Amino acid sequence: MSNPNAIYDLLLDYSNNKTVIQEIIIGLTWTMCQTEGIGLCMSPDVPIRTLSWSGTLVNQTIADLAPWLRSWDSYQATVGMACVNAAINPHSSLPLTGLPLTHPGSSNLAVFEHFLPQLRGKQVSIIGRYPGLNRYETEMDINVIELNPGPGDFPSPASEYLLPQSEWVFLTATSIANKTFPRLVELAKNSTLVLMGPTVPWLAQLREFGVDYLAGVTVTNPLALRQTIAEGGGVRIFETGVEYRLVNLNNTTINH
Repeated sequence: MSNPNAIYDLLLDYSNNKTVIQEIIIGLTWTMCQTEGIGLCMSPDVPIRTLSWSGTLVNQTIADLAPWLRSWDSYQATVGMACVNAAINPHSSLPLTGLPLTHPGSSNLAVFEHFLPQLRGKQVSIIGRYPGLNRYETEMDINVIELNPGPGDFPSPASEYLLPQSEWVFLTATSIANKTFPRLVELAKNSTLVLMGPTVPWLAQLREFGVDYLAGVTVTNPLALRQTIAEGGGVRIFETGVEYRLVNLNNTTINH
């Protein structure tokens, strides 16, 4: 496994370009960067009224804002990650090789539905509380770990104990922006690791960090996606503007 901290160097190497940013939207659930394509990142869940840079981001370049990914300010890191994904994802051929995943009525759970036959009876840890996960509690031994735990969730320090014992780990790609990714992939090194969510960067090199599967999204309707995010949409984006795709990185050639 590569040094997990090196993921930030990798992502910024791919984002060092002068593409001009046309729009940044920080919605209730998703942050969107619009350039020649679209990049997404989950928005911070703590509202704030004092963003000093609001109104200054349009017409800056990806190279200007992508380094914010390293920031410990959650809003800057979120904008940085969305910019990174806007640089990488619209130009990646990787999702074109992937399996489209849909699930009528609960498209945000399509990844879990796909893997369910392999997960029954297994020790499974999920980083991030995905709406609707409770339906799987009788199907597998499931541990949900959350930075802001709700009823039935484990707090983030539980990762130190639960992930090394897990056979499967589903890791939200928002962990890259909030800086928990390096430690979590170390803890999950003996598990089958799925990096998932609209924040996923479509890079085959993530296999070098121990990721076995990428379950990211492709944009199917840019205008509807923008509107849904601007109107506060969460899982609704799976019904209007994005589609899950699954790529097995163990069957993918890594180009440097």
